[in-house]
Amino acid sequence: MNEMKRAAMQMASLSIYKGILNRTVPKALYRLLWSCDRTEEEFLNAWGDFFAVLCERGCSENLSECITATALFDQNAYSLAATAGQTEFPPTMMEAVERDLRIILEVSSLTPQEIIGSCRFGQQAEALALPQWKTGEPVEALRGDLKECIRKMTEYYRQNGCGMYARYRAFIWREKRIEPVAYPDKTTLADLKGYEQQRSLAINNTLSFLQDLPANNCLLYGDRGTGKSSTVKALLNEYSSRGLRMIEMPKEYLMDFPLLVDQIAAIPMKFIIFIDDLSFSKQNDTYAALKAVLEGGLAARPENTLIYATSNRRHLVRETFSDRDGDEVHRGDSMQESLSLADRFGLSIGFTLPDKEHYLEIVRQLAKQRKLNIAREELEFYAERWATTRGGRSPRCARQFIRDAEARVRRGQGLA
Repeated sequence: MNEMKRAAMQMASLSIYKGILNRTVPKALYRLLWSCDRTEEEFLNAWGDFFAVLCERGCSENLSECITATALFDQNAYSLAATAGQTEFPPTMMEAVERDLRIILEVSSLTPQEIIGSCRFGQQAEALALPQWKTGEPVEALRGDLKECIRKMTEYYRQNGCGMYARYRAFIWREKRIEPVAYPDKTTLADLKGYEQQRSLAINNTLSFLQDLPANNCLLYGDRGTGKSSTVKALLNEYSSRGLRMIEMPKEYLMDFPLLVDQIAAIPMKFIIFIDDLSFSKQNDTYAALKAVLEGGLAARPENTLIYATSNRRHLVRETFSDRDGDEVHRGDSMQESLSLADRFGLSIGFTLPDKEHYLEIVRQLAKQRKLNIAREELEFYAERWATTRGGRSPRCARQFIRDAEARVRRGQGLA
């Protein structure tokens, strides 16, 4: 039997790791291997497509690493069980895992010369000087003895999760599906200055969640630019290595919440559903959906999920004097209904605009962090002037000033 056809048949017979055939590079390799026994046109098209996707993924110098990484990030019965902390697996499953990994390692080590040499029109293909890749080395977890590799794979899943949740830490709900965010916000807790008391409440709640202790849904409310959203993003960057993942859910899609939790309820990782800039001009279906999600709905929030929301409004619903003085018979009931949503967040954390001294302290801390050699009097004078021309003091205003000041200093200019 043609060696490449045998390799293609082996890939087709994958069981536990069959999902890798849906990934771009293994899928293109699979097609190329089958084409070795077909027409010249099919083979050459498959070769060109395969090399193109290798270059797109930056893998033309290391095919083996690319192919074996798909196994590292695959979501299957074994990787899910290992992520959940399981240490004992059914022997039949582990036999299939070992067989699949052996096949993956074999096909990942195929050289261009081997493929050309096995196709039935190898001389013609050789004459075309087709572009060629380098095989390279597999990912570290799949180097060495296969039994030891399986142990390392189990440990990897336990520490990092599986599937796209091992590859990415931030996600967004879009078109009724969870999509990864390739370049998430890099803000860290160390970047955030001031508001230590408020931030410690959010940190402690998150740590309790990660430690399987009781934890609450969290509402961060208050003035614009005070670091509410940045705090949530920084929590993800701080604790992603401990299994925390975050899914941003735009408020207009809150009706999809049951669909979202169906997709993550069985994933043995911790998820924060992040709803940014949450507010309502009136009670509507979305308002009712969030109330049900927080407490009281049939589609219960799973144990591996918390909701963190930010808002400029303490009670989330815009109130007017006409709401208070309306002609409704039971006006008090209506007001209580408006307030009940915010009450369903077990933890509410307020962020207010800083006074002058607090604002300048934030500026000083940021300047020290960025190693800016600016006299204190000059730094504070221009920081205050910056805030005055931009509508008031806030941590966001302080960060914007420091970015401008750093650019000027690095260019050798003054702050004036």
